[in-house]
Amino acid sequence: MQLPISRYSELLQKKLEKLTALLRPFNAPAIQLFDSPTSHYRMRAEFRIWHEQGDFYHIMFDQASKQRYRVDEFPIASRLINRMMKALLPLLKQQEILHKKLFQIDYLSTLSNQIIVSLLYHKPLTEEWQQSAGKLREQLTELGFHVHLIGRASKQKICLNQDYVDEVLPVAGRNYVYRQVENSFTQPNAVVNAKMLEWAMACTAGSKGDLLELYCGNGNFSIALAQNFRKVLATEIAKPSVAAAQFNIAENGVDNLQIIRMSAEEFTQAMNGVRAFNRLKGIDLTAYECNTIFVDPPRAGLDPDTVKLVQHYDRILYISCNPHTLCDNLQVLSKTHRIEKAALFDQFPYTDHMESGIWLIRK
Repeated sequence: MQLPISRYSELLQKKLEKLTALLRPFNAPAIQLFDSPTSHYRMRAEFRIWHEQGDFYHIMFDQASKQRYRVDEFPIASRLINRMMKALLPLLKQQEILHKKLFQIDYLSTLSNQIIVSLLYHKPLTEEWQQSAGKLREQLTELGFHVHLIGRASKQKICLNQDYVDEVLPVAGRNYVYRQVENSFTQPNAVVNAKMLEWAMACTAGSKGDLLELYCGNGNFSIALAQNFRKVLATEIAKPSVAAAQFNIAENGVDNLQIIRMSAEEFTQAMNGVRAFNRLKGIDLTAYECNTIFVDPPRAGLDPDTVKLVQHYDRILYISCNPHTLCDNLQVLSKTHRIEKAALFDQFPYTDHMESGIWLIRK
């Protein structure tokens, strides 16, 4: 697989032109552009495993033709994932129990040189499998990998020896530790993620009052932003992400951030008095003076009720993975707020995907 590296600047410029056109109706200022490394930028990857004539290898499917193609090197993925791909398959081939009915391998790597390899099977995982997987992990460790193995089958998950890695991100002259859990959402492009955090910190520098964050995940943004606010209140619904966020809060020495396990929609209902939640017992929402809100919603964007909630705040920091749903939300938000800053983050080079950031101030 070859990347069109020579065309990277041209392709990125086209994205910038497209986002500029989309934001023009909202009087956006010039968009700040944050590029990506041109190769080895993706920290996670998933491959199907194709078995053929006693051999097997990584494959992917072409999105246009739906045809499969063999993948021996994957320059999109981190160098650590590429090294692991080459080391792993020969070792799997040595033990039939490890490759029989193996149909997928997922990789999650970090800049801190840790990696999780998840092996997915169409068969129950036995004690014998676990012993063989333990041997495999020892072999990989001897080759210099800081690796954790996970076996997955129907209603089974076996960890050797944990299901998380601890990333270390350099952001604004400081190293932040982020626990990342296998099969939970993490930002795929670590270098661009650090640039996103620095941009968000610059937008909110000198803020007064408190910050509310919806969809906080493992605390990726809220932990870095906490230094700019008196207090931070954040919501997240996924239990593994909440647990990782609590670890990250402690590990980074943040003492002004509280996580509530709620969806954005539930929190909106609580704030509007529609429903009462036991999870809010003991939390005095009136103790927070949140005049800034941060949202990083899924591709569908903010639902109408949450858009109305967001409008109550003087300042809105909005990270979007879908510029079209962002613009749908801006149809409403631009009635009360103006765009102070806008940014394009190239999380996914060589694709049409655009990650953007908008900093809005009440008119």
